[in-house]
Amino acid sequence: MAAIIEVKYFNAFHLRKTVNSSGVGVWRGTTDLANDTAKNWIIEESRIRGGYNNTSVDLGAKAYLVSDTNKGTIRQSGLVYSGIFNSRTGTNNTNQFPIGEEITRSLDPSNGSIQKLYAENTNLTVLQEFKISKALIDKDAIYSAEGLAITTSGAQVIGQVVPYAGEYGISKDPGSFAVYGNRKYFTDKNKNLVLRLSNDGITEISAYGMRDFFRDELSSLDLNTSQTGEIIGGYDIEGKNYTLSLQHSDGTYKTLGFNESVKGWVSFYNYKPHQMFSFKGKFYSTMTSGLQEHYANDIAHNFFYSGLPYDSTITFVFNPKPSLSKSSTFNFILFI
Repeated sequence: MAAIIEVKYFNAFHLRKTVNSSGVGVWRGTTDLANDTAKNWIIEESRIRGGYNNTSVDLGAKAYLVSDTNKGTIRQSGLVYSGIFNSRTGTNNTNQFPIGEEITRSLDPSNGSIQKLYAENTNLTVLQEFKISKALIDKDAIYSAEGLAITTSGAQVIGQVVPYAGEYGISKDPGSFAVYGNRKYFTDKNKNLVLRLSNDGITEISAYGMRDFFRDELSSLDLNTSQTGEIIGGYDIEGKNYTLSLQHSDGTYKTLGFNESVKGWVSFYNYKPHQMFSFKGKFYSTMTSGLQEHYANDIAHNFFYSGLPYDSTITFVFNPKPSLSKSSTFNFILFI
């Protein structure tokens, strides 16, 4: 079927019919082309700005997808990255995933699913359920005969994945993750531990006088299989504490803070947050009733969210007989 279109300039047009097999049009126009339904046609001008002898453009590349099934695949232990984004040059290829290139990086599936990714400088911290690893960004590493890693730059977006020492993970609680400086804090509910990742590796900070407490509290979060509770973590930049809130499914909770200067857990808190974060030198937490800025009132203390006051208590631990050792060593001999 032919159509006559009057044009102002000498030019070329692409005339396309856009109806699917059911006859439903996907574009609505106003021009009647040979008494055909106008919404079934698209007119594309092939020259830039419609000017005489201007640069001509083609239809360009077309994307086709041929798949036997229309079902997606969930790769819980794999990473897939897109094209680059550069705001300086205006390049935005974040919607491109060319299958002809190596755009995937797979981790050991036996370590569980990836729960958290944290980019720091030129490294990517990958937190799985049962393992913590570090992936190189825009570089790779080769090893000398002595086993020393030599970093080399390359075209690979995600380079070699190097696991940290120790069988630790973040379980399924990415909400417990918090960062301050070069330290990352999180919990491993599978092992009933609270951990810190820093330059010297992974350290069990729950062992600083609170091993039994976290063993009981974290293990009790799994008693109700239908609703196991929640773990919320955040860094208090004013108090210099890693704050952790263990919230059970029955509504009970315990919020406490860890301080690096004393290498211990310094206090319990009365508030039950949904989120905790620090911003511009201030510490905030959120609840259903709104946003709470901590340390804002120097006169009224222990007022959280609803405005109701909470009581403060101090518990002292004394050694009544300092000359006596409170721990003993026992040897058990089994006779058969």
